[in-house]
Amino acid sequence: MSTGMRHLSFRTQSANEKIVKREWFVVDATNQTLGRMTSKIASVLRGKHKAYYTPHFDCGDYVIVVNSGKAVLTGNKLADKEYQTFSGHPGGQKIEMAKDLQQRRPNVMIERAVKGMLPKNRMGRAMAKKLFVYEGAEHPHKAQQPKDFKF
Repeated sequence: MSTGMRHLSFRTQSANEKIVKREWFVVDATNQTLGRMTSKIASVLRGKHKAYYTPHFDCGDYVIVVNSGKAVLTGNKLADKEYQTFSGHPGGQKIEMAKDLQQRRPNVMIERAVKGMLPKNRMGRAMAKKLFVYEGAEHPHKAQQPKDFKF
């Protein structure tokens, strides 16, 4: 009755706090396309670049984005793309063009793009807290010894 195959005792390991090693990465947004850059950042925040990625556990790393105002939008998006907010009250809808938002608050464009690519639950909100976006080239996370992230 034996088929000649041995029983293998390998088990799929699910990620947990003992296994996960969190790292810090720095991304320079200078001349990076917004969508392509943010999709890579979202993947790192989720932990999809790791061999032990588990969908139901936050095994992602921390990401620091510098020079957020120098990110590039392709095509006519700078003139055509709209960012909408709504307060919930009548007449509470505000629309701002991408060009104006990039001048006024460049961090918001990257934060909103990445947050839209994360899960819409409490785990996604926890992942979003590991993203730090700065307008200039300096950041206060030198003590964490972040590595440069290569695209």
